[in-house]
Amino acid sequence: MDIVLRDNQTSDEYPDGIFHPHNDVQHIKKENIGLIEVMGRAILPARLKMEMKEVEKYLLGKSNKIADYHKSWADDIAANNSINSENVETIVNHEVGLVFSRVLEDAGVYKWDDQGQAAFNKFVSQI
Repeated sequence: MDIVLRDNQTSDEYPDGIFHPHNDVQHIKKENIGLIEVMGRAILPARLKMEMKEVEKYLLGKSNKIADYHKSWADDIAANNSINSENVETIVNHEVGLVFSRVLEDAGVYKWDDQGQAAFNKFVSQI
């Protein structure tokens, strides 16, 4: 059995939602996650297909139209990888996956730490 919990609370720190993708990952996914994502399928915005091609061009030093909100992320990718035309797509796809993993962590009502697991166990024991 899977239990999917939703919580739409907001805070001063997270005005979009405490359990919504946080600002640092919204360049990849700013939309709410849904049941399909909770079940393990990454449903990424269609805009990313073309945007990631521009990131790839940027990483290869080619003429590009990279969105400003991707530049610092792309610079981090470049600093941590040896990029060439053969591996750029694989590296960008991997990095998108890492960001999306963080999106799922942000959306988790019970975090993957000792406190979150204890709270989850308490919740389950009361069902």
